[in-house]
Amino acid sequence: MKQEDLDRTLAAQDGVVSRRQLLAPRATKPDLDAMVRRRDLARVHTGVYVNHTGALTWRQRAWAAVLYAAPAALYLESAGTKPSQGGIVHVAVDSARRVLAPDGMHVHRVVALTEQVRWNLSPPSVRPEDNLLALVRRAGSETDVVRLITEEICGRRTTVERVVVALDRRSRLRRRDFVRQVLDDVAAGTGSVLEHGYLTRVERAHGLPPASRQVVRESEGGREYRDIEYEEFGLVIELDGRLAHDSWDAAGRDADRDLDDHAAGRASVRLRYAQVFDHPCRTAARVAEVLQRRGWTGTPRGCSPACQLGRSGAPDTPDPPP
Repeated sequence: MKQEDLDRTLAAQDGVVSRRQLLAPRATKPDLDAMVRRRDLARVHTGVYVNHTGALTWRQRAWAAVLYAAPAALYLESAGTKPSQGGIVHVAVDSARRVLAPDGMHVHRVVALTEQVRWNLSPPSVRPEDNLLALVRRAGSETDVVRLITEEICGRRTTVERVVVALDRRSRLRRRDFVRQVLDDVAAGTGSVLEHGYLTRVERAHGLPPASRQVVRESEGGREYRDIEYEEFGLVIELDGRLAHDSWDAAGRDADRDLDDHAAGRASVRLRYAQVFDHPCRTAARVAEVLQRRGWTGTPRGCSPACQLGRSGAPDTPDPPP
């Protein structure tokens, strides 16, 4: 194999090359053995080599896995934007094949793999929408499903439309109806687990009026977005999903946003996970009270027989004794 051909292949694959690639043009087994003896190449897996003898980077491990199982593509967490740098490399191969995975790799057999892969990527990877549904199928809870979908779509790695097309090819996907509902909600503007939780557990479950989501505001600092706004009633709901403020500056920006809303005549309420997931009925009652004071003529409803909303006037308190 000419040196310039080898250099070109190594540059394109982060310094990783397979035995098949080396021998395909004109190289012979003795040529390959000589490169290994000179330490021009070091063995990673059977039939896969790298052009140094040190520790491998994540991309080199990914390339080595894909080349070892070729034709193959990165899959699950390994196909995401933040793969575990020291973890297992997940690759997908066609369901008709059987590939024994060496240490550090997990090989998954996938039906109709070819149409799901972006073969032009370096290294090849399962398409974001197909990979998302594979992750969703393995998710431990509905909250995890919401997180996966909102992160992938709001991170602009795929679109609702593309995920729907991929979903339509999977008639037996676990939680399929719930996934479709979440996709509809994301298309309507929910952009996080917390936003989806507010929509389904607080607003929709208790009959509050529908709000606008991700409303654009122009401020001195530039363009901003309000998570939820009941525009007719001048009420803004900000959903804070952080466990704590990231910094003094972040806390200051939140305070400025709230002050801007009050100065414009809008009420501003800031909710966190506890209000949405631990006490949704109480939160719905309090939001309803604010809305009613600002002109809403509707009445909230209980979300279940156990919901105290609208019965005792004291949500989340025990029923009185019989």
